[in-house]
Amino acid sequence: MGGSLKSLLVDKLRPNELELIYKSYDIVGDIAVIRVPEALRKQSEIIAEAVMQTHKRVKSVWCQVGPVSGDLRLRELEWVAGERRSETVHREHGCVFKVDIGRCYFSPRLSYERIRIARQVQPGEVIVNMFAGVGCYSIIIAKHSEASKIFSIDINPAAVQYMRENVKLNRVMERVLPLEGDARRIVEERLRNVADRVLMPLPERAYEYLDCAVSALKPAGGWIHYYDFEHAGKGEKPVEKVELKVAGKLENLGVKFETALGRVVRATGPNWYQVLLDVKISSKLK
Repeated sequence: MGGSLKSLLVDKLRPNELELIYKSYDIVGDIAVIRVPEALRKQSEIIAEAVMQTHKRVKSVWCQVGPVSGDLRLRELEWVAGERRSETVHREHGCVFKVDIGRCYFSPRLSYERIRIARQVQPGEVIVNMFAGVGCYSIIIAKHSEASKIFSIDINPAAVQYMRENVKLNRVMERVLPLEGDARRIVEERLRNVADRVLMPLPERAYEYLDCAVSALKPAGGWIHYYDFEHAGKGEKPVEKVELKVAGKLENLGVKFETALGRVVRATGPNWYQVLLDVKISSKLK
Protein backbone atom coordinates (compact mmCIF):
# COMPACT_ATOMS: atom_id res chain seq x y z
CA MET A 1 0.00 0.00 0.00
CA GLY A 2 1.20 3.51 -0.69
CA GLY A 3 -0.09 6.64 1.01
CA SER A 4 -1.49 10.09 0.31
CA LEU A 5 -0.42 11.49 -3.04
CA LYS A 6 -1.58 14.99 -2.19
CA SER A 7 0.80 15.28 0.74
CA LEU A 8 3.72 14.48 -1.59
CA LEU A 9 2.75 17.14 -4.13
CA VAL A 10 1.90 20.20 -2.04
CA ASP A 11 5.04 22.03 -3.22
CA LYS A 12 4.91 20.73 -6.79
CA LEU A 13 1.38 21.42 -8.06
CA ARG A 14 -1.00 24.37 -7.92
CA PRO A 15 -3.91 24.20 -5.43
CA ASN A 16 -6.46 23.67 -8.22
CA GLU A 17 -4.36 20.80 -9.58
CA LEU A 18 -4.03 19.22 -6.13
CA GLU A 19 -7.81 19.12 -5.90
CA LEU A 20 -7.89 16.75 -8.89
CA ILE A 21 -5.32 14.27 -7.55
CA TYR A 22 -6.48 10.79 -6.58
CA LYS A 23 -5.87 10.26 -2.89
CA SER A 24 -3.91 7.03 -2.90
CA TYR A 25 -1.51 4.85 -4.88
CA ASP A 26 -0.22 1.30 -4.61
CA ILE A 27 3.28 -0.03 -4.06
CA VAL A 28 3.90 -3.59 -5.22
CA GLY A 29 7.44 -4.66 -4.41
CA ASP A 30 9.62 -1.90 -5.87
CA ILE A 31 6.96 -0.70 -8.36
CA ALA A 32 4.43 2.08 -7.71
CA VAL A 33 1.10 2.24 -9.51
CA ILE A 34 -0.53 5.68 -9.65
CA ARG A 35 -3.69 7.06 -11.22
CA VAL A 36 -3.62 10.49 -12.83
CA PRO A 37 -6.70 12.47 -13.98
CA GLU A 38 -6.78 13.24 -17.69
CA ALA A 39 -6.41 16.96 -16.97
CA LEU A 40 -3.08 16.31 -15.21
CA ARG A 41 -1.67 13.73 -17.62
CA LYS A 42 1.18 16.09 -18.58
CA GLN A 43 2.16 16.21 -14.90
CA SER A 44 2.48 12.42 -14.63
CA GLU A 45 6.28 12.48 -14.52
CA ILE A 46 6.34 15.10 -11.75
CA ILE A 47 3.94 12.97 -9.73
CA ALA A 48 6.00 9.82 -10.36
CA GLU A 49 9.23 11.52 -9.34
CA ALA A 50 7.61 12.65 -6.07
CA VAL A 51 6.64 9.07 -5.30
CA MET A 52 10.16 7.81 -6.03
CA GLN A 53 11.75 10.52 -3.90
CA THR A 54 9.50 9.64 -0.97
CA HIS A 55 9.85 5.86 -1.30
CA LYS A 56 13.50 5.16 -1.99
CA ARG A 57 12.86 1.49 -2.69
CA VAL A 58 10.54 2.31 -5.63
CA LYS A 59 12.46 1.84 -8.87
CA SER A 60 9.62 2.01 -11.40
CA VAL A 61 6.34 3.95 -11.65
CA TRP A 62 3.38 3.00 -13.83
CA CYS A 63 0.10 4.82 -14.36
CA GLN A 64 -3.19 2.94 -14.42
CA VAL A 65 -5.10 4.36 -17.38
CA GLY A 66 -8.04 1.95 -17.41
CA PRO A 67 -10.07 -0.16 -14.99
CA VAL A 68 -9.43 -3.79 -14.13
CA SER A 69 -11.28 -5.67 -16.88
CA GLY A 70 -11.70 -8.93 -18.78
CA ASP A 71 -11.62 -12.54 -17.66
CA LEU A 72 -7.92 -12.21 -16.81
CA ARG A 73 -8.51 -9.18 -14.53
CA LEU A 74 -5.85 -7.01 -16.13
CA ARG A 75 -5.55 -3.25 -15.74
CA GLU A 76 -4.25 -1.05 -18.53
CA LEU A 77 -0.92 0.46 -17.49
CA GLU A 78 1.48 3.01 -18.99
CA TRP A 79 5.10 3.35 -17.89
CA VAL A 80 5.89 6.80 -16.44
CA ALA A 81 9.30 6.86 -14.77
CA GLY A 82 12.21 4.81 -13.47
CA GLU A 83 13.07 1.37 -14.77
CA ARG A 84 10.85 0.25 -17.62
CA ARG A 85 9.78 -3.12 -16.20
CA SER A 86 6.58 -4.50 -14.72
CA GLU A 87 7.93 -7.57 -12.91
CA THR A 88 8.79 -7.34 -9.22
CA VAL A 89 8.93 -9.28 -5.96
CA HIS A 90 6.43 -8.29 -3.27
CA ARG A 91 6.78 -9.30 0.38
CA GLU A 92 3.82 -9.77 2.68
CA HIS A 93 3.29 -11.58 6.01
CA GLY A 94 6.60 -13.43 5.73
CA CYS A 95 5.90 -14.61 2.17
CA VAL A 96 7.42 -13.53 -1.17
CA PHE A 97 5.42 -13.12 -4.37
CA LYS A 98 6.93 -12.71 -7.80
CA VAL A 99 4.45 -10.91 -10.06
CA ASP A 100 4.20 -9.04 -13.34
CA ILE A 101 1.64 -6.28 -12.73
CA GLY A 102 1.01 -5.97 -16.47
CA ARG A 103 0.15 -9.65 -16.93
CA CYS A 104 -1.46 -10.60 -13.59
CA TYR A 105 -3.94 -9.03 -11.19
CA PHE A 106 -2.41 -8.09 -7.85
CA SER A 107 -3.63 -5.80 -5.08
CA PRO A 108 -1.55 -4.96 -1.99
CA ARG A 109 -4.75 -3.50 -0.50
CA LEU A 110 -6.01 -6.97 0.37
CA SER A 111 -3.07 -7.74 2.68
CA TYR A 112 -5.21 -7.59 5.83
CA GLU A 113 -7.87 -9.82 4.28
CA ARG A 114 -5.33 -12.46 3.37
CA ILE A 115 -3.93 -12.82 6.87
CA ARG A 116 -7.39 -12.47 8.47
CA ILE A 117 -8.66 -15.51 6.61
CA ALA A 118 -5.44 -17.46 7.17
CA ARG A 119 -5.89 -17.06 10.92
CA GLN A 120 -9.37 -18.61 10.74
CA VAL A 121 -8.21 -21.82 9.08
CA GLN A 122 -8.29 -24.88 11.34
CA PRO A 123 -5.78 -27.77 11.23
CA GLY A 124 -6.52 -30.28 8.51
CA GLU A 125 -8.85 -28.10 6.46
CA VAL A 126 -9.16 -28.51 2.70
CA ILE A 127 -9.51 -25.18 0.90
CA VAL A 128 -10.61 -24.25 -2.60
CA ASN A 129 -9.42 -20.83 -3.78
CA MET A 130 -11.53 -20.21 -6.88
CA PHE A 131 -9.74 -17.08 -8.12
CA ALA A 132 -6.18 -17.39 -6.87
CA GLY A 133 -4.14 -15.01 -9.05
CA VAL A 134 -0.44 -15.44 -8.33
CA GLY A 135 -1.26 -17.39 -5.16
CA CYS A 136 -1.26 -14.79 -2.38
CA TYR A 137 -4.24 -16.01 -0.33
CA SER A 138 -3.29 -19.66 -0.85
CA ILE A 139 0.36 -19.29 0.09
CA ILE A 140 -0.28 -17.07 3.11
CA ILE A 141 -2.81 -19.63 4.35
CA ALA A 142 -0.26 -22.42 3.83
CA LYS A 143 2.42 -20.50 5.77
CA HIS A 144 0.18 -19.36 8.62
CA SER A 145 -2.08 -22.37 9.19
CA GLU A 146 -2.09 -26.14 9.24
CA ALA A 147 -4.43 -26.56 6.26
CA SER A 148 -3.92 -29.96 4.66
CA LYS A 149 -4.52 -28.99 1.01
CA ILE A 150 -5.23 -25.75 -0.84
CA PHE A 151 -6.54 -26.09 -4.40
CA SER A 152 -5.53 -22.82 -6.06
CA ILE A 153 -7.36 -22.04 -9.31
CA ASP A 154 -6.93 -19.29 -11.89
CA ILE A 155 -7.90 -18.90 -15.54
CA ASN A 156 -4.96 -16.61 -16.41
CA PRO A 157 -2.00 -18.71 -17.69
CA ALA A 158 0.51 -16.01 -16.71
CA ALA A 159 -0.89 -15.84 -13.16
CA VAL A 160 -0.70 -19.62 -12.82
CA GLN A 161 2.89 -19.56 -14.09
CA TYR A 162 3.81 -17.08 -11.36
CA MET A 163 1.73 -19.00 -8.81
CA ARG A 164 3.72 -22.16 -9.48
CA GLU A 165 6.95 -20.21 -9.05
CA ASN A 166 5.69 -18.60 -5.84
CA VAL A 167 4.64 -21.95 -4.41
CA LYS A 168 8.25 -23.09 -4.85
CA LEU A 169 9.74 -19.84 -3.54
CA ASN A 170 7.69 -20.18 -0.35
CA ARG A 171 8.28 -23.94 -0.04
CA VAL A 172 4.61 -24.94 0.15
CA MET A 173 4.63 -27.38 -2.80
CA GLU A 174 3.13 -30.22 -0.78
CA ARG A 175 0.01 -28.30 0.25
CA VAL A 176 -0.75 -25.69 -2.44
CA LEU A 177 -1.87 -27.18 -5.75
CA PRO A 178 -2.01 -24.64 -8.63
CA LEU A 179 -4.72 -25.41 -11.20
CA GLU A 180 -5.14 -23.55 -14.50
CA GLY A 181 -8.61 -23.09 -15.93
CA ASP A 182 -12.13 -21.85 -15.27
CA ALA A 183 -13.10 -22.40 -11.63
CA ARG A 184 -16.55 -23.72 -12.49
CA ARG A 185 -15.22 -26.39 -14.83
CA ILE A 186 -12.47 -27.47 -12.42
CA VAL A 187 -14.82 -27.68 -9.43
CA GLU A 188 -17.44 -29.62 -11.38
CA GLU A 189 -14.86 -32.06 -12.75
CA ARG A 190 -12.53 -32.48 -9.77
CA LEU A 191 -13.49 -30.66 -6.60
CA ARG A 192 -17.13 -31.29 -5.72
CA ASN A 193 -17.79 -31.95 -2.00
CA VAL A 194 -14.12 -31.65 -0.98
CA ALA A 195 -13.73 -28.27 0.77
CA ASP A 196 -14.09 -27.04 4.32
CA ARG A 197 -13.56 -23.47 3.10
CA VAL A 198 -13.98 -21.71 -0.26
CA LEU A 199 -12.39 -18.38 -1.19
CA MET A 200 -14.01 -16.09 -3.78
CA PRO A 201 -11.71 -13.02 -4.06
CA LEU A 202 -13.05 -11.93 -7.46
CA PRO A 203 -15.79 -9.35 -6.83
CA GLU A 204 -16.69 -9.05 -10.51
CA ARG A 205 -17.70 -12.72 -10.82
CA ALA A 206 -18.31 -14.09 -7.32
CA TYR A 207 -22.13 -13.90 -7.43
CA GLU A 208 -22.17 -15.77 -10.74
CA TYR A 209 -20.04 -18.56 -9.22
CA LEU A 210 -21.76 -18.80 -5.82
CA ASP A 211 -23.55 -22.04 -6.67
CA CYS A 212 -20.22 -23.51 -7.72
CA ALA A 213 -18.67 -22.51 -4.38
CA VAL A 214 -21.46 -24.31 -2.54
CA SER A 215 -20.92 -27.44 -4.64
CA ALA A 216 -17.22 -27.45 -3.69
CA LEU A 217 -18.06 -27.61 0.02
CA LYS A 218 -18.35 -30.89 1.86
CA PRO A 219 -21.96 -32.16 2.37
CA ALA A 220 -21.86 -30.98 6.01
CA GLY A 221 -21.06 -27.47 4.81
CA GLY A 222 -18.25 -25.08 5.62
CA TRP A 223 -17.18 -21.49 5.05
CA ILE A 224 -17.43 -19.25 1.99
CA HIS A 225 -15.43 -16.00 1.93
CA TYR A 226 -17.35 -13.92 -0.62
CA TYR A 227 -16.31 -10.59 -2.14
CA ASP A 228 -18.52 -8.29 -4.23
CA PHE A 229 -18.71 -4.75 -5.57
CA GLU A 230 -21.83 -2.85 -4.58
CA HIS A 231 -23.26 0.59 -5.29
CA ALA A 232 -24.87 2.41 -2.38
CA GLY A 233 -26.54 5.77 -2.77
CA LYS A 234 -27.70 8.09 -0.03
CA GLY A 235 -29.39 6.15 2.74
CA GLU A 236 -28.35 2.77 1.35
CA LYS A 237 -25.99 0.35 3.09
CA PRO A 238 -23.68 -1.62 0.76
CA VAL A 239 -23.21 -4.54 3.16
CA GLU A 240 -26.96 -5.01 3.60
CA LYS A 241 -27.49 -4.92 -0.17
CA VAL A 242 -24.90 -7.66 -0.70
CA GLU A 243 -26.28 -9.74 2.18
CA LEU A 244 -29.78 -9.65 0.67
CA LYS A 245 -28.51 -10.57 -2.79
CA VAL A 246 -26.42 -13.49 -1.51
CA ALA A 247 -29.17 -14.70 0.84
CA GLY A 248 -31.62 -14.86 -2.05
CA LYS A 249 -29.32 -17.03 -4.11
CA LEU A 250 -28.39 -19.34 -1.24
CA GLU A 251 -32.05 -19.82 -0.32
CA ASN A 252 -32.76 -20.83 -3.92
CA LEU A 253 -29.92 -23.36 -3.65
CA GLY A 254 -31.59 -24.91 -0.63
CA VAL A 255 -28.75 -24.49 1.85
CA LYS A 256 -28.81 -23.52 5.51
CA PHE A 257 -26.52 -20.58 6.19
CA GLU A 258 -25.71 -17.58 8.32
CA THR A 259 -23.59 -14.53 7.62
CA ALA A 260 -21.01 -14.40 10.39
CA LEU A 261 -19.39 -11.19 9.18
CA GLY A 262 -20.16 -8.51 6.63
CA ARG A 263 -18.08 -5.39 6.14
CA VAL A 264 -16.80 -2.86 3.63
CA VAL A 265 -13.24 -3.74 2.65
CA ARG A 266 -12.66 -0.44 0.85
CA ALA A 267 -14.30 2.23 -1.27
CA THR A 268 -13.59 1.72 -4.97
CA GLY A 269 -15.18 4.89 -6.37
CA PRO A 270 -17.96 7.41 -5.70
CA ASN A 271 -20.72 5.40 -3.96
CA TRP A 272 -19.04 2.09 -4.92
CA TYR A 273 -17.66 -0.34 -2.35
CA GLN A 274 -15.89 -3.67 -2.12
CA VAL A 275 -17.82 -5.77 0.38
CA LEU A 276 -16.82 -8.97 2.17
CA LEU A 277 -19.15 -11.62 3.60
CA ASP A 278 -17.99 -14.57 5.70
CA VAL A 279 -20.82 -17.06 5.20
CA LYS A 280 -21.17 -20.23 7.26
CA ILE A 281 -22.97 -22.99 5.37
CA SER A 282 -24.29 -25.46 7.96
CA SER A 283 -25.91 -27.88 5.56
CA LYS A 284 -26.17 -28.33 1.80
CA LEU A 285 -29.37 -30.36 2.12
CA LYS A 286 -32.89 -28.92 2.15
